Order: sequence, then structure tokens, then C-alpha cells
Amino acid sequence: MQTNRRILLIDSSTGDFSTLKTVLQFMGEDFDSVDVSGASELLNQHQSWKAVLLSTDHTDFDTCQQLITQAPELPFIVDQRLSDLTGLANVVAAFDSEINHSGFTQALHRCELYLRNKPNQKLKTSKDLQHTLVGHSHEMQVVRKLIEQVAPTDANVLVLGESGTGKEVVAQSIHRLSKRAKGPFVPVNCGAIPGELLESELFGHEKGAFTGAISARKGRFELAQGGTLFLDEIGDMPLQMQVKLLRVLQERVFERVGSALQIKSDVRVIAATHRELENLVAEGKFREDLFYRLNVFPVETPALRERREDLPQLISELVKRLTEQGMDSVKLTDNAIQSLMEHKWAGNVRELANLIERLSILYPNQLVDVAELPKKYQHIEVDTFEPEYPEAILEREALNDLFSFSEDEEDEEMSDATQMIVELPEEGINLKEYLAEMEIDLINQALQAQDGVVARAAEMLGMRRTTLVEKMRKYGLNQ
Repeated sequence: MQTNRRILLIDSSTGDFSTLKTVLQFMGEDFDSVDVSGASELLNQHQSWKAVLLSTDHTDFDTCQQLITQAPELPFIVDQRLSDLTGLANVVAAFDSEINHSGFTQALHRCELYLRNKPNQKLKTSKDLQHTLVGHSHEMQVVRKLIEQVAPTDANVLVLGESGTGKEVVAQSIHRLSKRAKGPFVPVNCGAIPGELLESELFGHEKGAFTGAISARKGRFELAQGGTLFLDEIGDMPLQMQVKLLRVLQERVFERVGSALQIKSDVRVIAATHRELENLVAEGKFREDLFYRLNVFPVETPALRERREDLPQLISELVKRLTEQGMDSVKLTDNAIQSLMEHKWAGNVRELANLIERLSILYPNQLVDVAELPKKYQHIEVDTFEPEYPEAILEREALNDLFSFSEDEEDEEMSDATQMIVELPEEGINLKEYLAEMEIDLINQALQAQDGVVARAAEMLGMRRTTLVEKMRKYGLNQ
């Protein structure tokens, strides 16, 4: 761990570090001293050091430069006499003989920032979190890092964010990575339970405590003992219940409704809300002391519109989860994904998950383009492809339409056209010409009924506009 790292002092003469040592001892910092000749081997153990202090004379300039470039993972603080080396990226500060506690503290802070913000450090998160909280965006990297930092502790966590951003997923991830992972994870939606029942739901009740309490019952705090209690939509909790929750968080004890027996609470509380609690505090709708008790470690889940670059990866993961549940897969074209990236996503990831499930039902194991997306998700213009079919297929389709009717239909309810075909003249007919004349007549009727608007006439005839245009061209009909 970075907090257990030491400071390495390097000097050409094994050192006149008396002032620096006094400062470090005063600050309670652990350190080791070494001369330049023995420094190279120690620098290779870069996981042991959180800062390197380099003090030497000008004759060792080249050696010092070599030491600094040897260990790019480590931040250096150099003697003022080596100020020419401050141009190197990992030289974060310089000191002189007048260094004091305040100046050295600032220099050490720069060293911590150097270690904390290294690129490989920022991306280092567990595979579990990368699978659960999908996305390469900076916003999701921050969320995963916060979860890893707070999970090993027992601190209260407040998860903030819009509906559908995955606040419960964050709470479950914190629980899984905590020391309480083998204990239960118990969720409660405070907004879905009537206020008069919420106390019994949280703390349980004894038999006969109120009308309808026919037996004793454990509450969610008891069920979550040794684990995590997730209080979703905490902003909807009534004020009288906020007082009782605050007491449990402060004193770590509670009683069932109808009992005076105190039960010790061994529960970690994670709360979540989509509401602005500070505004509710200002309006007198949420207790300020409870807000600060819950808001020990806030984690804000970003809206999907703030991390649109994660959409392709999210879609891939959602499709994978559907197939694992036994549903059909679905694929989206690049244009379809680009169109979805233009959407505002008011429902966030939940809205995206619902859309992907709908598409997998409508187009199982098929490719979906912009035209197949629901209208509200079509945000870009692309050339649509409307297939044209050989004449043989179109004629067969026309025949099927003419001769198809329900088995339940009575003869007298059949169309005149069908009756005409059934009553075949003795001398016979030219079926192709007969169908063509009927088709021309129906097309003309549809065009007349729709004032010559081809698209509406095609809809009336139950065919594509391009198909109708082709037939009109074939029969020499004017649009």
C-alpha cells in the first residue's frame, strides 16, 4: 500500500541531511539514507518508496540524472544545486538549506499526486468491477476507483444519481468487495413502502404490537446483520422515520415495534437517492444531521448522456447478458449505434437495457439498422434500402391476396372479386390478363381515394411505395 511506503534520502557523502531528518522525524515519516553509489539498487525497489530526496554537489550531476531517469515510477525532490534537473518529468520540486516544515509538506504532496495519478494507477480496477460497471469513460473509472477505496471500510456510503444509472449495482459492488461480502445484502425501497409501515419493515415487530401483527417478525436491520442494508430512495423517507434511523446509525442499537428490548446493530448502511438531499434539507424535508451521517462517502453515478462513449461496450454487455438468460441475440450496425449515441437517454442504462431486450424480440439473431429502431431513437439520416422483387414473386403475392380468406368466412361475405374468380366461364379466361386488369383497377381506385398520393395509396393496398411505383411504371399509369 502506498501509505506504508518510505522516503529515500540520497547524498554523495551519505549525508548531511540533519535538517531534513529533523523535519521528517517531526512529521512521523519513515525514511532510509544511502549514498549515490548504493542508490541504484534501492531505486529498483520502487514499490517501497513514496518520494526520493536527492542532494549532491555538481560533480555528480550526470550520475544524478542517470538515477532520476532510471526510476520514472518515482517522484524526486532535488537539491537546489541540481535545479537544471527540474526539467525532468518526475522531478516534482526542489529544496535548499532553508527548507521548513510547510515547504517540505507541499513538496511531499506533489509526490503523492505523482503516484496517485499515474496512468497505470488510474486504470487499475478489479475485473469484477469492470464486468459489473461497464465502461472505459473517465466517469466510470472514477466510480470504480471510489468503490475500491471505500469497500474495505465500514463507512456509510451515499450513492447519488438519476433514476436508471445503476445505484443499486454500485451498492452491491461495494458489498461484494467489503469484509461483509459473506453476509447478506438486504435492499429496501423507502419510497415504495407506506410511511406507517416503514418502521415495522426496518426494525420488525412483536406479536400484537399493532392491529394485524399476528406474529413476531424480523425487520430488515435484523435480516442484514453481519452484512449490508441498502436504503434506496432515502429522500422519500418520512421525517419521523428519519429520526429513528439517525438513532440507529449513532447508537448502533434498535428495538422492534412493541418491544423495549434493544438489539445491537451490526450492519453497514448504504443509502441512495435520485433527489437533491441538500435542497430537501433547505426545505425542511430532510434532517440535516441525518444527511451528514449518511454522506460520509458520496459516490455519484453518471448519467448515460455524460458517458456516451461507453454505449458500444454497454450494448455488447447487455446482449451478452440476454443470451446468458436464454434469449436471442441481436446486433446493431455502426449507424444504429451512432444514432443511439445522439439520444438523450432520460431513463439512462435502464432505458438502454429495455431497448436492447425489445430489439432482441423483434429481430432475433439479426442485424438492426437505424430504420428498425423505434422512431424516438432515429437521430441520424441514412439511406434506407427497400428491396425490389422479381415479377414472379409479385404475381404470386397478388394471387395469394386474391384467393386467401379466413376459413370462418361465409360464402356470402366473400368479396366480389373472389366470387368472380370462383364462377369461371365455360370458355375459360386468360388469368394473367384478368389479374392485370384487376390490379390496374384496384391501383386506380386507391390513387383516386388518396388524391394521387402514392405513399398513402400503397399503404391502402398493403404494399411498399416502391412496389406500387414499379407496378404503375409497368402498367403505364400516371402518378
